[in-house]
Amino acid sequence: MSKFIVIGERISVTAPSINRAFAEKDPEPILARAKQQLEAGAYYLDVNIGPAESNGEELMQWAVKLLQGEFDNVPLALDTANMKAIEAGIAVYNRAKGKPIVNSADASGRIEYVDLAAANDAIVIALCNGDGIAKDNDERMAYCQTLLERGMEHGMEPTDLWFDPLFLVTKGMQDKQMDILECIKMISDMGLNSTGGLSNNSNGMPKHIRPIMDSAMVAMAMMQGLTSAIVNPNDLRLMETIKSCDVIKNNTLYADSYLEL
Repeated sequence: MSKFIVIGERISVTAPSINRAFAEKDPEPILARAKQQLEAGAYYLDVNIGPAESNGEELMQWAVKLLQGEFDNVPLALDTANMKAIEAGIAVYNRAKGKPIVNSADASGRIEYVDLAAANDAIVIALCNGDGIAKDNDERMAYCQTLLERGMEHGMEPTDLWFDPLFLVTKGMQDKQMDILECIKMISDMGLNSTGGLSNNSNGMPKHIRPIMDSAMVAMAMMQGLTSAIVNPNDLRLMETIKSCDVIKNNTLYADSYLEL
């Protein structure tokens, strides 16, 4: 077994300060958030530059060089709807600590992101959806199969597709949560890797409840075989839960100091 992989979500244009930092190519806010996340236990950092239609290639290369130069070739997930920007980022990426992650493909309009990952020996986050959210696990697994076959046709290792069942908002779709957990188990039973934007499950909840709900969800999902997640590593309760689950699952060796590792 291997340790659960935490992908830090906090370098994203959805945060006004980071959006401004990308626009102005100001390294400080980006490096500060990267440092916080790495110190909290993130392994990969997601780098979301937004649509970046006009300057995406240059911007992604700048971000990749900045982060890997400052943090000893930290592995990155390259997150944008601009495929050329992802290719440009991969061109300057150092693989010493892990392959780049392409974020993300689906079984419909973004299926070519699988081809992009295959052509560049990268990992791809493969969303188990098509034009809309899958209605049930039969549909999710059909999309999973479509994406898996596409990757393998292009020479990818099955383990380089990280399948995302798409975590759903508990507040509005409480009755769907067990389906998501069952889907993770199905993916795991096929020997495949899985991931997802875990905090989506607590969207819309009061601020004090979100870490509690996210921690419960990650524990249940890890029990079903979830191998990674895109999360806020600065959520201490969540990170303590992940580290504890890794010990219980025998993914890491127990020591009294395990929370500090």
